[in-house]
Amino acid sequence: MANHFGYAGDVDPSQAWEGLSEDPGAALVDVRTDAEWVFVGLPDLGGLGREVALISWQSFPSMSYNNDFVAQVKAAGISEEQTVYLICRSGQRSRDAAIALTAAGFQRCHNVAEGFEGPLDAEGHRAVSGWKCRGLPWRQR
Repeated sequence: MANHFGYAGDVDPSQAWEGLSEDPGAALVDVRTDAEWVFVGLPDLGGLGREVALISWQSFPSMSYNNDFVAQVKAAGISEEQTVYLICRSGQRSRDAAIALTAAGFQRCHNVAEGFEGPLDAEGHRAVSGWKCRGLPWRQR
């Protein structure tokens, strides 16, 4: 069911993992930057026999929007009919990407609301929630 922004809605990382595990056609698109993939790590779908699609929503360091994002998602072999989970650091860029893909005709786009690292804690560390914090499979690039 779509929310008022049109995309299929927010899920937490555990719900995304469950959806990816149960639906062999579902895709995970990591919309972070190359620097984040290299230095922070990546979700690992190897246990599911799949790879994460690495398609930046914004370019580092300028953080300008990737005008070819939708075309790059399609070029990665992801169709408008598939369930698509989008993840970034904390859930904002991936939410924007889910809205954009939905506007382009993708039918089931979910934002992974906590992202890969989650929000900052009181000490300024990203150790509260997110894919990594929940102990889901990940790896260094």
